[in-house]
This record gives sequence, C-alpha cells and structure tokens, in this order.
Amino acid sequence: MPKKFPTHPSHPERICWGCDLYCPAKALACGNGSDRTMHPVELFGEDWDRFEDRLDKPIDEVSGVQCS
Repeated sequence: MPKKFPTHPSHPERICWGCDLYCPAKALACGNGSDRTMHPVELFGEDWDRFEDRLDKPIDEVSGVQCS
C-alpha cells in the first residue's frame, strides 16, 4: 500500500516527491541523475489541494462538450 501523501510538509525542499520512496533531496534512490521532484506546495502555493474549482473541466471526446 502506498504511503499517505503529506499535504503540508514542514520542509518540502528536503525530499524528492517523485515516488513512494520519498528520498532525501541529495540521495535520490530511483534517480536518473536529474533533479528532485518538487512538492505541489512548492509549485502552486499553500492552497494547492483546493484547486478543483479553478481547474478546467475535462472535455468529452465524443461530443466535444465539457463534462460537469
């Protein structure tokens, strides 16, 4: 079972959030040698988990109408 994803970690910059390993930022175990994956709070701000009302609705591929 995957670990519960923390919504507001105290130090998101210290961890890579790219998989369930949650490695320290300088010791990536899964890595391809690139950068760490940032936590959504770093990318989108403190209210990142309340974006539902601001996201585009998916478009029904058959009719081309936005789903509600």
